[in-house]
Amino acid sequence: MLLNSMILYFTTIPDSTSWLNTGNNGWMLTASTLVGLMSIPGLAIYYAGLTKRKYMVNAMMMALYAFAAVLIIWILAGYNFGFGTSSLLKIDGYYIFGIPSPAGAGSFISGQAIVGPLKDALTIPNSTVMFFQFVFAAITPILLLGGILERMNFKAWMIFVPIWSLVVYSPVAYWLFAGGWLNQLGAVDFSGGYVIHLDAGIGALAAAFVIGPRLKDEMKMKANNLGLVMLGLGLIWLGWDGFNGGDPYGATIDAGIAIINTNVATAVSMMTWMFMDLKFFKKPSLIGASVGAIAGLVGITPAAGYVNIYGAMVIGIATGIIPWIFLYKIEPKFKVDDSLGVFSSHAVAGVVGGLLTGVLADPVVTQYIDPGLRGALYGNFYELGIQAFAAVIVILYVFALTYGLLRLIGVFIPLRETNARLKIGDMAIHGEAGLDITGYPPSPPMHAIEHNNIHMEGNEKIDKD
Repeated sequence: MLLNSMILYFTTIPDSTSWLNTGNNGWMLTASTLVGLMSIPGLAIYYAGLTKRKYMVNAMMMALYAFAAVLIIWILAGYNFGFGTSSLLKIDGYYIFGIPSPAGAGSFISGQAIVGPLKDALTIPNSTVMFFQFVFAAITPILLLGGILERMNFKAWMIFVPIWSLVVYSPVAYWLFAGGWLNQLGAVDFSGGYVIHLDAGIGALAAAFVIGPRLKDEMKMKANNLGLVMLGLGLIWLGWDGFNGGDPYGATIDAGIAIINTNVATAVSMMTWMFMDLKFFKKPSLIGASVGAIAGLVGITPAAGYVNIYGAMVIGIATGIIPWIFLYKIEPKFKVDDSLGVFSSHAVAGVVGGLLTGVLADPVVTQYIDPGLRGALYGNFYELGIQAFAAVIVILYVFALTYGLLRLIGVFIPLRETNARLKIGDMAIHGEAGLDITGYPPSPPMHAIEHNNIHMEGNEKIDKD
């Protein structure tokens, strides 16, 4: 009886879910998890290693909170605002804003994904698309966090993150991911060079401007654990295979192209950055290499599924040089304390990749994801122009909204932790420390170590005799 029921159940599923491609769905769930790991624990660990020891817990807690808070606002309003099929504002046929509304009904999460105002039908359920797009939404304020580490009031961060995600991230995603007005004009962003990284980099710059600098004697970022930096970078780099490889919404030819392009551009960018460090600083550093790799990951993101491998190499070279120049030569002139150089490594790298998409988009590659798309190198100079226009629009919108939102929050709650709490760090802010070294015995003095070494050598000589 049970066997007959199971047979009947499984033989009737295809009739009601004929749209479902289980291979595509399986890959998208895997890709979503990879992207999620880039935030928790990837960026949380990366920041914990880069920040001063006394701020390790604060950096990880701010990342952890953002991940959870964005998920809640995403379900309640953010997803439909950014990817829903209904439009709140439409002007001359151009879709400007979606409708912020809940997306948790059983019939919706189990149904076929129909995305954006152009109603693109996918072969996966809404629940999968919601989760995949959520991990993108979540990582964006966590990236922004890198620009304001070591001084923002945690309570102000708790208010800022969900509101910023809703009013800044979701609309830009609607314009460039879901078929909104910038897409309709011809602008493209394969996986978030503008939607995620330009958002985060410009948001970080605006936030750092409003919140102000760190304590005067803590202005320089002093990494406390390079092992954590390396571990975090590894999770970020390999997680990016899901980041870019998931954007075709399936296990497609273009997904494979996006993944190989992602890794090639990242390797080239990392090595280019390292050579820049060797040329101007005379030494290659792990931190420099990690920033170069991330700049490459950012730069290839808007182009990953649109260019060939040679194009990916060109983007890698560009992101190893241009963001380096901005970070060390141009950004310091802004007189804004961007803790980890998020503006240079994300906003600048994102724009570089977005513009080069308008140059290098190869019709042989784009036929698998966006037939007809071609860059200036292939005769379509309009694409370069519209990519530049989209960058300007995103920059203006994100800076204005971030600045205004923080000013508004600052009326009700201080944006900075007090200097007294900052001088103590995690114990004052969270009541716990990232590393507890009180239980370890003090290191022996050097003369005792030398005496012990001599004693050991003497024992070894006796044993040999």
